[in-house]
Amino acid sequence: MTARLLTHISALPEHALPAYLYDLTALHEHAAAIRAALPERVQVLYATKANPDPRLLNALREHIDGFEVASAGELAHVRDLFPDAPIAFGGPGKTTADLTHALQAGVERLHVESEHELRVLAGLLGDRTADILLRVNLPIALGPVPLAMGGQPSPFGLDPARLDHCLQLLTQHPQIRLRGIHTHLASGLDAPAQLAAAQQILTWAHDWAHTHELHLTEINIGGGMGVDYHHPARKFDWPSFGTGLHQLLTDHPDLTLRIEPGRSITAYCGWYVTQVLDLKHSHGQAFAVLRGGTHHLRTPATKQHDQPFHIIPTDNWPWPWNRPAIHNQPITLVGQLCTPKDVLATQVPVHRLRTADRIAFTMTGAYAWNISHHQFLMHPTPTFHYLDHVPAAAVTPV
Repeated sequence: MTARLLTHISALPEHALPAYLYDLTALHEHAAAIRAALPERVQVLYATKANPDPRLLNALREHIDGFEVASAGELAHVRDLFPDAPIAFGGPGKTTADLTHALQAGVERLHVESEHELRVLAGLLGDRTADILLRVNLPIALGPVPLAMGGQPSPFGLDPARLDHCLQLLTQHPQIRLRGIHTHLASGLDAPAQLAAAQQILTWAHDWAHTHELHLTEINIGGGMGVDYHHPARKFDWPSFGTGLHQLLTDHPDLTLRIEPGRSITAYCGWYVTQVLDLKHSHGQAFAVLRGGTHHLRTPATKQHDQPFHIIPTDNWPWPWNRPAIHNQPITLVGQLCTPKDVLATQVPVHRLRTADRIAFTMTGAYAWNISHHQFLMHPTPTFHYLDHVPAAAVTPV
């Protein structure tokens, strides 16, 4: 946490809590470092689903090659913000309206998930053309992974056995141009695991294209770069990943590689700031009841982890009785919802915590507010604040 960030959090008025605070300086620096670590032939498409906040997308635009969207709503959102940005449209279950919108909006790539989807696309084209990638669920064994999208029975992508049928359809519809293969097999992988998967994907794609006498110009290996909520300082090793990709691409001189990171780009720039409303003990355990909760920040409930946090003491105590406090014991941080699942962190040791102190949950820049069940119990929505980009020399670390 920087001194500038701490000042902003401390200065937020109580009526503005809970609040999301996005550090755009940190986002600029992180995204620039990612871009610098990757080879020139690796293109970065930001996975909009991770966080579609317009200010974040605008901060990212200079560091990425385009956007990946997974719905017509995301497509319209990105196209309104960036009329000329390259867009790849992926995701299962595309409707006829979705595909029509994609054609009208001029998306650069359509990621086709099934033989049926390919047939629907062909029927909608008319005199238009479409550049596509076939998403394939490759039979690649990845071992234990936090979230498997492929390499096993899955609703995502084509079974390789159906690819020949797709090639037959493509010969009948030359206005659909096959540019390459898309495969996003898992999320939460570290750099060595991502490189191992990339090597297997490139090898498979090369052999498949050679067998069918196809010229593929690009491979998209998806996202899924690991973010470790248990150890926030352990970030994905982008420099070693970039070095490894450079070595892999030497064997494929005419190929462009695309990746679709989301969480690993924006997670670290976000903070969810709230306040301790009450402290209580129940059957020997301590609980802190906070403003807000998982209806604002669903990530820890979804991934079943303790959201990392900082305690920001405040001396504001307006009541005539002694201020409730705990010292040197574990505490569970919960929200205001009428459910025992409204838990943000469980039995985390703290040195001191008092009613009215502030809690700043870190790593909330992705899959946080935008995936939460906002209307449950109809509590007020959080406020949103942005630390605009300033040169790194102007920020003094704490």
